[in-house]
Amino acid sequence: MPRAPAGTMTLAVVIQEELYMSQVRVLVGTKKGAFVLTSDAKRQKWDVAGPHFAGWEIYHAKGSPADPNRIFVSQTSGWFGQIIQRSDDGGKTWHQPGTPAGQPTTTPDGMPMGESNKFAYDTDGPAGKPLTTHQWYDGTQHPWEFKRVWHLEPSLHDPDTVYAGVEDAAIFRTTDGGKSWHELPGLRGHGTGPKWQPGAGGMGLHTIVLDPKNTNRIFGAISAAGVFRSDDGGQTWAPKNRGLASKYLPEQAPEVGFCVHRIALNAARPNTLFMQLHWHVCRSDDAGDTWKKVSGNLPTDFGFPIDVHAHEPETVFVVPIKSDSEHYPLDGQLRVYRSKTGGNEWEALTNGLPQKDCYVNVLREAMAVDQLDKCGIYFGTTGGQVYCSPDGGDSWAPIVRDLPPVYSVEVQTLG
Repeated sequence: MPRAPAGTMTLAVVIQEELYMSQVRVLVGTKKGAFVLTSDAKRQKWDVAGPHFAGWEIYHAKGSPADPNRIFVSQTSGWFGQIIQRSDDGGKTWHQPGTPAGQPTTTPDGMPMGESNKFAYDTDGPAGKPLTTHQWYDGTQHPWEFKRVWHLEPSLHDPDTVYAGVEDAAIFRTTDGGKSWHELPGLRGHGTGPKWQPGAGGMGLHTIVLDPKNTNRIFGAISAAGVFRSDDGGQTWAPKNRGLASKYLPEQAPEVGFCVHRIALNAARPNTLFMQLHWHVCRSDDAGDTWKKVSGNLPTDFGFPIDVHAHEPETVFVVPIKSDSEHYPLDGQLRVYRSKTGGNEWEALTNGLPQKDCYVNVLREAMAVDQLDKCGIYFGTTGGQVYCSPDGGDSWAPIVRDLPPVYSVEVQTLG
């Protein structure tokens, strides 16, 4: 675009040039592959690339804040198991960390090769205590069995360090870019592990949140166990569920056992956390030490995702659905609800969203926000739609409509 004469560039021109320089990359994990959606800061026209790893379940895809071109993907198959994929060029090409260059990535019978497929539980644990069982659906004890990686959380500062939340619930870490993974056994070794049990979808550590102001603080959420916090880089952990309530638990205030669906925070205020519980939307202002219910006037407070506006720490977004047995929007109307007061007071956002005969769901990992001045909100549905609001939720439009069921949505703000 034409530039103003030297010394006379207006603020409007500067803003316009920033729009052209900025880019948004949306990483979408689906039941049958990964997709990369890109746009400029206007977020009106989108390029769609994919499917990558067609036919495989992609539980999560997330880019490194320290190197935006480095993206990690959890690729899972009921036949072939778990693979970690990595891209170093923004999703154009991929490889399995740990597999030598030029070597095959699968065995002759199709089984995945490479260190990216090796997640081995620590069987000794801290102080030599065995970490061998958790509670099963029928109340009996059941051995820990690795099934898949639910969540990948790259370090905020080191592109080679990534945390992985897995099923059965545990946290692993790589410090070599995904070539090898090692459990941080202090989480299961806390002592409450035998009381953890699967939710309806399994027992997974599905959320990992890194405190941007305290490099030693990590939050994790497990269904169905609750929220845990580490203040020493993942070596030791403590449950952080005080104030939560569940009608399904026999104890009034148990230490663990809560089916937490998702937690989120704003980077400017990391001690304030928001939670979508199985039922209830909750808030903590002391880094999880205590929680209070802030569902307020929501028509139903059952749902899966929750996220916080990038620049407004008191602006929160949820997607309520009818109930824990009927996973679709109330009255067939797809509505995102926004609170600008940190909870309790909620408004329905409907502009551009279907308000008739809509029976999709939005899963826990399928909502994200970008970092642009006009914060963009994104979510994907089990019907294969990915929606974008470029104006903080005031209006919505689909980026794509016909993908496979969406498992996860993450956003990178580039430039």
